[in-house]
Amino acid sequence: VQLQASGGGLVQAGGSLRLSCAASARTFSGNIMGWFRQAPGKEREFVAAISWSGGSTYYADSVKGRFTISGDNAKNTVYLQMNSLESDDTAVYYCAAGRATLLRGFYPSRVDYWGQGTQVTVSS
Repeated sequence: VQLQASGGGLVQAGGSLRLSCAASARTFSGNIMGWFRQAPGKEREFVAAISWSGGSTYYADSVKGRFTISGDNAKNTVYLQMNSLESDDTAVYYCAAGRATLLRGFYPSRVDYWGQGTQVTVSS
């Protein structure tokens, strides 16, 4: 399974971006897709996750109310709509596919496949 992320770029604070992550196949046995991000000098951190089966979602506190994750099963694609962007959102964003019992347990160690990363830069 390959994950192709796109949609990053440069945006001013308060602006919006939409990230997309297309999976090459829906044959992996995992049940979750999501997004992580990594800023320079920091560890990779969880952003948002969605379950393939029921569409349940879960967000990091830092993005709750500003970001929305959604999925299109027919296209094997997951989206991350990012609104009210802040300078602290600047990072490389990675889409991920894997498995966990609960969405809030979707740690990097639970990821089976990573996308290549897309840069998001928010200027203040």
